[in-house]
Amino acid sequence: MAKIRSKDTKPELLVRRYLYHRGYRYRKNVKGLPGTPDIVLRKYGVVIFIHGCFWHGHDIDSHLPHSNTAFWKAKIERNKQRDKRDKEALIKMGWKVMTIWECQLKPAVREQTLLEMEYCINHSYLEHFKLKPAKMYEGTDGSSCMAAEEAAEYGKNG
Repeated sequence: MAKIRSKDTKPELLVRRYLYHRGYRYRKNVKGLPGTPDIVLRKYGVVIFIHGCFWHGHDIDSHLPHSNTAFWKAKIERNKQRDKRDKEALIKMGWKVMTIWECQLKPAVREQTLLEMEYCINHSYLEHFKLKPAKMYEGTDGSSCMAAEEAAEYGKNG
């Protein structure tokens, strides 16, 4: 178990490389946040956890070893509880939390997963900086107009 990495795993590198090449800038393994998220996109208000299916007990394709089953079952259950607690704490702090599973980064579904991740990041950003509707003003003649910008005279030099 000493050779099992907790940082810079292959799935993490895949996601980070994709984000960087798409123009997103991030911090990795931020210790000041609950759960030390793998990727933090502060500008977008998003944290990303990249979980291994075995270590975090993914319901779809995790399995338990045949030896020492009780130990592994308890360990994985503790990991799941810790993950849930950390995600709830981050949500209370105002972060959007995304979890990407190792099996979602297999070659057959990798592109779809990365595109969905990017969509969620952009959606979160737009939701965070949602434009408020422009105010309507009533003119002296009873007409109404939107105050998008002040009246400007275009085409005049000076």
